[in-house]
Amino acid sequence: MDSDRIEEVVLSGQDRPLWIKRREELAAWAERDKTARSPKRTLAYEGEEVDAELYACLRVLNGIGVRTEFSCAGVSVLDEPEDHSLYAYVTLHEGPRTRPFVDYALGRMGRRLLAVWEPQRERYDLSSFYIGHNRSFCLLLEDCARKFAAGLTGAKR
Repeated sequence: MDSDRIEEVVLSGQDRPLWIKRREELAAWAERDKTARSPKRTLAYEGEEVDAELYACLRVLNGIGVRTEFSCAGVSVLDEPEDHSLYAYVTLHEGPRTRPFVDYALGRMGRRLLAVWEPQRERYDLSSFYIGHNRSFCLLLEDCARKFAAGLTGAKR
């Protein structure tokens, strides 16, 4: 393996036709005009600006010991977070509760969730598999985080 290359292990189970459809959607998205419906909203969280759509989810995850970073609900083809949305993502650092949460989210979100493990960096990247489904991804991931946290504390939500 090339020492400069980061290994990625896809944990989610999308089949080949879905990957083909995703590539087609991405190509169409890259070509169409992108007009902003509203400006990107960010909030301060632990000294960083995070996407407002993911703020509650990040608070819940960090509250149960799942450390997060590089979270965004919209990136452009040029990866400019203030530009037009492509997909939403959250990066989770390895820890005792991280893989159990990833497995839980995979079970709840199914093919909507693209989960990738990077062994060298000891982190998981969770993103919306479907192009342009950012808000629903953020809401579903927040719901997963809340229910997972409730299961840890024995509380019903």
